Amino acid sequence: MSSQTFLAALTGSFSTPCADNPTVAMIEAAYRHHDMNARYINCDVKADGLADAIRGAVAMGWAGFNCSIPHKIAVLAHLDTLAESAAIIGAVNCVVIRDGKLTGENTDGKGFLDSLSGVTDPKGKDFCLLGAGGAARAIAVELALAGARRLTIVNRDAARGRDIAALINDRTAAEAMFLPWTERFAIPRDVDVLINATSVGLGDAQAMPDIDPDSLRHGMIVADVIPNPPRTALLRAAEARGCTTLDGLGMLVNQGVISVRLWFGQDVDATIMARQLQDIFGVARA
Repeated sequence: MSSQTFLAALTGSFSTPCADNPTVAMIEAAYRHHDMNARYINCDVKADGLADAIRGAVAMGWAGFNCSIPHKIAVLAHLDTLAESAAIIGAVNCVVIRDGKLTGENTDGKGFLDSLSGVTDPKGKDFCLLGAGGAARAIAVELALAGARRLTIVNRDAARGRDIAALINDRTAAEAMFLPWTERFAIPRDVDVLINATSVGLGDAQAMPDIDPDSLRHGMIVADVIPNPPRTALLRAAEARGCTTLDGLGMLVNQGVISVRLWFGQDVDATIMARQLQDIFGVARA
């Protein structure tokens, strides 16, 4: 069987994948561990070359590819079908190629949902999401489809926050509302799970979202989508107040597991990928 290659359509070039791109490193580690005849590589695809890149992937018999900003929406014009959540979200980060047909998936929210399942069932829970970007949108949709009762979207840009709330109310059975992100925002008392879906804390262990730390209640679940550093300032503050915490490593690992499953129909060992990320980010293994 010939090797299957996967395209990661990124805006920047990476000369040493394992050192420069954690996603490449963790998926390649899984391929090696399972002795899979596959490779996961980075390709620098500019906006005006997206259509050619996709045609090339089909022509070369690729099993699929991931795509990142700025291609997550532009890629929609080149797909044959969309998975349910991807259609609601309106963005795709994973494409599966079967018999020349392209199906768009979105693994952002699914990866988070799989990680969350390790600490709680979202069904019937009240969530508060900080941020209204692509990650927040995908997570909100997957939580709603999984049976979340209510989602509160908190964002400084009111239009974007209201847009996600309206999407949830219009396209799912969950309830959603928008709250403006004011200085030292106090997390509503009825919230079961708080999620930081912003980039605050990425690469900065001291950066803290502008919330009132004292509104983090004992027993609340506090999750952060930031994978690096895994133990963000928000999670440390939450731990100090007796909250259950969830870091961004699980979300990143699960996205990889889901992507490989979509491409190959095979489950890979998430532990292998998690260890690879821990080594990259300098996290002590348990």
